[in-house]
Amino acid sequence: MHRRSFLSLAAGSAAASALVGVQHTALGDDAPNPASAAKRFTMHFAPHFGMFQHSAGKDLVDQLKFAADQGYSAWEDNEMKNRSVEDQERIAKAMTQLDMRMGVISALRGTWNNITFAGGDQDARDLVLKQMHDIVDIAKRTNTTLLCVVPGWTNPKLTHDEETASCIELLKRCCDIVEPHNLVMVIEPVNKQKGASKIFMFSVVHAFEICEAVNRPSCKVLCDIFHQQMGVGYLMPNIDHCWKQIAYFQCGDAPTGKEPGTGEINYANVLRHIKDKGYTGVIGMEHGNSKPGKDGERAVIEAYGRIDPT
Repeated sequence: MHRRSFLSLAAGSAAASALVGVQHTALGDDAPNPASAAKRFTMHFAPHFGMFQHSAGKDLVDQLKFAADQGYSAWEDNEMKNRSVEDQERIAKAMTQLDMRMGVISALRGTWNNITFAGGDQDARDLVLKQMHDIVDIAKRTNTTLLCVVPGWTNPKLTHDEETASCIELLKRCCDIVEPHNLVMVIEPVNKQKGASKIFMFSVVHAFEICEAVNRPSCKVLCDIFHQQMGVGYLMPNIDHCWKQIAYFQCGDAPTGKEPGTGEINYANVLRHIKDKGYTGVIGMEHGNSKPGKDGERAVIEAYGRIDPT
């Protein structure tokens, strides 16, 4: 496995200097071997599988080890529910040994592009509830507490208020399933650009209003900064307005959908803002790499060194 740190930021960047040289030995059954806290990013940025595979190889655990070597302290995996029990257990064990936090996993399969929460037929709603039951064991197995939920398409037969009422009712039923297990759904607004015009919930403010109405500790907001910039804008004021219900952030630059610094969002300011407000949770790196191969992976790591608040 490639061990050299890819961080080579300009002189004077304290964040980058702190990250250079973090090393790990091979994982076994010994005591955890996490990266030194002094050498980690100050925020819990969470890459995903495939983001560093040219540098780390295709093995899932090797990718986790490589990320930890670069200073990452978290991970997210929307595909966790599709992985074998063996892989889920390997991932969980490695993350415990590396002292890494698990961010969101996707709770639902094949429902986001259907009419479900906004007043779908009973079969569609029953499928949502079944999948919420199914995800509980996976979450426990992988030390996950946050479940990503996209509430699907809009229903042209209903008014916006009727759709919202339907969504609130189904979310309460989902809360009844996950809340006894100390799990939290984070509902994600998705922008209507790039062919997603049927999306029911696209604004973080709408998600906030829904969570206020559900009024359960197991239903919170996932604020994907990329989606909010693409669909709504007014980032920091909307974050402030919805703060009490936001439990998770994801990032990606707009309109590129790649790492910060490739588009128009001033991530240094946005991240400093949410850190100053007291956010200590995970920030999912839900974006692609702007360049192929190892060079692209190096660019991602350097990009986060530049925007990490110090």
